[in-house]
Amino acid sequence: MGSSCRLAPARRGRAAAGVYFRPMDILESLPAAVRDDRPGTYDNAPIGIFDSGYGGLTVMREVMAALPEEDIIYVGDSARCPYGPRDLAEVRGFVRQICRVLVDRGCKLIVIACNTATAAGLEQAQREFSVPVIGVVEPGARAAAMTTRNRRVGVVATRATIDSNAYADAIRHIDAGITVFSTAAPRFVEIAELGIRMAEGPFESYLSEASKVYIRPEFEAIAREYLEPLRRCAIDTLVLGCTHYPLLKALIGGVVGREVTLISSAEETTRDVAEILRRRHGLARPGNVAAYEFYTTGADVAEFAQFGSRVLNMDMTRAAQLALPPVG
Repeated sequence: MGSSCRLAPARRGRAAAGVYFRPMDILESLPAAVRDDRPGTYDNAPIGIFDSGYGGLTVMREVMAALPEEDIIYVGDSARCPYGPRDLAEVRGFVRQICRVLVDRGCKLIVIACNTATAAGLEQAQREFSVPVIGVVEPGARAAAMTTRNRRVGVVATRATIDSNAYADAIRHIDAGITVFSTAAPRFVEIAELGIRMAEGPFESYLSEASKVYIRPEFEAIAREYLEPLRRCAIDTLVLGCTHYPLLKALIGGVVGREVTLISSAEETTRDVAEILRRRHGLARPGNVAAYEFYTTGADVAEFAQFGSRVLNMDMTRAAQLALPPVG
């Protein structure tokens, strides 16, 4: 492995509240009047999903595939993207604001499809709103804890997510014997979105040819700067702690090597969504033709629709702008 690991393990501290909710924990935390335990009932209300911009579309893509009869409302807060460099208190205000919008539009469950927003605002949102609110940190942490063989796990995420210690606490809550090494990679969001704009054709083609897009000297140099310290720590599992980062699997995997398993929380989060709705008898009625709504807080709706259409492999030309007042 070359030189020894110089990256200090993430600090041990009090477990971040609100991060460790499993599906049944969320159900049990809801008032009895909110839970629907009647057999044979269905709920065609939409699922709400939001992110600081485009990254959450990777989560929506998994939910659409696993639950094709569910209506979904997606909000991309592009006007305030990225969340990563912002103060967590400020991001917490964004989470409350967008959750309120989705609840007011009748959503039966909300997915905070952003790691920074999950770390900042999941606990408060779960306390404040009567519908289940789930994040993407605990599902990713759970997958990492179950995957690692040598109990040395790396986490790469935005600065705010790393500083929150959310992943390290969540992983150790599951297995206190796991050593977690974390590093911030703020430019990965920029590279992911740039790569999508540079590529042409359907998203599946983009994914298969991602190495051609990203293995450019400047991108690889940035990736090595971020990831080489983790690789030297002999990790065997790496959590992609931002929903943009699955778009960079080819680049990241090329740096850390095939022996390191890459973990994306999108699939695990989707399993939680399905399990919560199943236990609440809240799945859409069989045969429901799913309807999707897309909103961006950014000014360039056309770019948002074009980007999203390629990620989801569907027409998003009816995307609309969502005007949100400043959070005071």
